Amino acid sequence: MLYSKKNYALMGASVLLILVGFLLMAGGKSTDPTAFSPEIFSAQRIVVAPIICVLGFVLMIYAILAGGTRGHHQEGGEDAA
Repeated sequence: MLYSKKNYALMGASVLLILVGFLLMAGGKSTDPTAFSPEIFSAQRIVVAPIICVLGFVLMIYAILAGGTRGHHQEGGEDAA
């Protein structure tokens, strides 16, 4: 197995964080296409959601790089005696 259960759990959590961030960015469109809606500039969309997305991406990098099953491979393969 390439990664441990811890790595996969962290990857799943990071995907959820990224999805939550993108969902928080969604919306804010006007019902009238000719009218401007200032709701697109809410703090939720321009501050909170990008921070959550960046945290998700950082967690994904950590989940990929975190040590899982290191030390289980021998030098020279299985045929080495």
